[in-house]
Amino acid sequence: MSETSPTVTAWEAAYLRFETCEEELRKFLRRLRKLGALTWPRDAQVVEIFCGRGNGLHALHHLGFTRVEGVDCSAALVARYSGPAKFVVADCRQLPFPDASRDIVIVQGGLHHLPELRADLEKVVSEVRRVLRPSGRFMVVEPWRTPFLRFVHWVGSFRLARRMWAKLDALETMTELEWVTYDQWLRQPEAVLRRLEGDFATERKCIGWGKLMWVGRRESD
Repeated sequence: MSETSPTVTAWEAAYLRFETCEEELRKFLRRLRKLGALTWPRDAQVVEIFCGRGNGLHALHHLGFTRVEGVDCSAALVARYSGPAKFVVADCRQLPFPDASRDIVIVQGGLHHLPELRADLEKVVSEVRRVLRPSGRFMVVEPWRTPFLRFVHWVGSFRLARRMWAKLDALETMTELEWVTYDQWLRQPEAVLRRLEGDFATERKCIGWGKLMWVGRRESD
């Protein structure tokens, strides 16, 4: 499927231009290691939601995880995945899994796409809590309004910079196409953290370089 295929949206085409599969895989491996994945049981049942073309799933397999599943609402992106993980095309606000049936749920860059942030985030977080077993982990990596992110978008406001750097142009194109949801996400960091930390006990939290990187544990009811 080419990036110009009518089944690929303009945002998806920009996402595919942003970085190669190899670059994305290396990025996901760095994140997983930083957030403690090397200490997680390799036979854990892991679900990555908003998983896109599946390079996060490849990263998990690379680290030795053997029971991996992906969920995304884009059939066009899901079709790009080729690997051993199971894939489900579904809305992450209503996960197609039984209660207390998974050990780890991961999201990398999906929550800031939610159209109604507070209501939809509550639905996603509640669904994650529902499907996780007691002491299960929820890993979140999302854009965060830091000085670095402001600087990147400032540079991206110049047409010449975008013409000279294809990666920056792809990032700014994605940002423009998702501006409403992206902006509402960046403007509500306190509400986001309250929602996450209200349902999970924070295990790790790193904020920097334009990212929130967080892992929480599901406490027993």
